[in-house]
Amino acid sequence: MASSLKHEEIDAFRSVLLKLRARFRGDLAQMTDEALKRNQPDASGNLSNVPMHLADVGTDNFDQEFTLSLIENEQETLVEIEQALVRIEQGTFGRCEECEGAIGKSRLEALPYTPLCIGCARKMESRA
Repeated sequence: MASSLKHEEIDAFRSVLLKLRARFRGDLAQMTDEALKRNQPDASGNLSNVPMHLADVGTDNFDQEFTLSLIENEQETLVEIEQALVRIEQGTFGRCEECEGAIGKSRLEALPYTPLCIGCARKMESRA
């Protein structure tokens, strides 16, 4: 089933999605670099032979786990952005993958990579 959006609207969403993809890729690269640097022995800036305090170790571990969680979330969003770009190419962008109804333009403006209309998204959330 074809999208109910106009060609100009789809082009605008494609542009937004491409910018989001570039931003997320940059953010992921930066966060990955930061997470990897924390694993290196001198990454903490502690150049002395004095052992680190346990609280500092705990804080570093928490920060690393938090960063890894952010990386995972951003990777999932990046996959959703890629899938939205595929839907544009297939001509199904703007149609709900669940009910095949139109996704509201205001919803797409807020979340341009969403595959679901608001009704189906609510149903999915209530099941979880």
